[in-house]
Amino acid sequence: MSDDSAKTAYDQRWQRILDCVAGKQPDRMPVALYSTFWLANYGGVSHKQLMYDYETTKAIAERAVLEFDPDVISTLLLTVASGRSLEAIGFKQLQWPGHGVGDNQPFQYLDREYMKADEYDEFLFDPTGYYLHTYLPRVAEAFEGFAEMPHLAGLYYFGLVAGIRRFSRPAIRESFERIVKAAEESDRFIRHHVQFTTRMAALGYPCTNGATGVAPYDFIADYFRGATGMMKDIFRNKDKLLQLLDKVTVLLLRQLIPNAKSSGNPIVFIPIHWAPDAFMSAKHFETFWWPSFRKLMLALIDADLVPMPLWESDCTKRLEVIKDVPAGKCIYWFERTDMVKAFEVLGDIVALRGNLSPSLLTTGTPAEVDAAVKHLVDRVWKPGGKLILDAAFGLPDETPVANVRAMFDAARKYAG
Repeated sequence: MSDDSAKTAYDQRWQRILDCVAGKQPDRMPVALYSTFWLANYGGVSHKQLMYDYETTKAIAERAVLEFDPDVISTLLLTVASGRSLEAIGFKQLQWPGHGVGDNQPFQYLDREYMKADEYDEFLFDPTGYYLHTYLPRVAEAFEGFAEMPHLAGLYYFGLVAGIRRFSRPAIRESFERIVKAAEESDRFIRHHVQFTTRMAALGYPCTNGATGVAPYDFIADYFRGATGMMKDIFRNKDKLLQLLDKVTVLLLRQLIPNAKSSGNPIVFIPIHWAPDAFMSAKHFETFWWPSFRKLMLALIDADLVPMPLWESDCTKRLEVIKDVPAGKCIYWFERTDMVKAFEVLGDIVALRGNLSPSLLTTGTPAEVDAAVKHLVDRVWKPGGKLILDAAFGLPDETPVANVRAMFDAARKYAG
């Protein structure tokens, strides 16, 4: 493909996504390629090799893109090739193939109480100090020496001279040295990602998002308090939890908006973990979960960015609440939510993405995959929906390649 034809193809594919966001039905239904360890299945390698071998992962991902010819691709390298960086920093919150789990097993998040219930005040008063002295040493070995760092806020004049003595301690010096080495590996990792996405763009394939964010409630529940701690806090620490949600919304936006802007891609992917119908009551959802997330999304929209939350599990009962966003500004990606109902409630407000069943893709036949795509086309796309076809949460790792071919072929056959 010549450079000119590749650019034309890129522009056409990207315009389909932008049309969906803006509430205009494009010339055909766009199809996304999102995967993690499915690439190992496709390429005939171990999950561990994807995690540690940049070149092999890039080669397999490129082959998959060229075969299935999607309209947009996910950050295929970022989702699986982080093994060297995770190892370099001594990351404690996650197990990955070859490190804590078997060579052909997926990620395993370790749900623990990384912030104690009596530490709300410390975080609220001085988030940076809390990170340096308490949180970072708990979640990454490279930062363990930071527990001995001086408290920098409050140092002044000659007190600054005496106050920095702690930086000479061996544990702190060791941490700084390890962090520099980890940062060098992280830089290599991101450079490989940039090389891959640049290569794909040159071949005519845009990336589905430029940055990844998190809902404020999920940020606290997943990475600080843990599931059990957070559920107790709804009752035991209500006021402090609401204060912290306000605080971290600002902190997250300070990171997220510049990252998204610098990527050159306006779409911000936000995997949602704690919004599903079964996880909390409607009252708690509307009190604790939705307000801070809506605030975050509106701030992204004000910054000319496009929030793309992935509503995991079933959020059908949340549809009437989460429709309270400006029309033509978001993509809502659903995993198990009733897509026809989502179209009825949200079809004039947001673009939809999803949601072929993981069970169907892994255990069904190509004919059944074909029928499932046709169902979405007939019930969501053809009535005027702005649907980006995808699997529920990307391709399940065990999906037969024949079923992936069936998904892409059916999309072109019924809505091409």
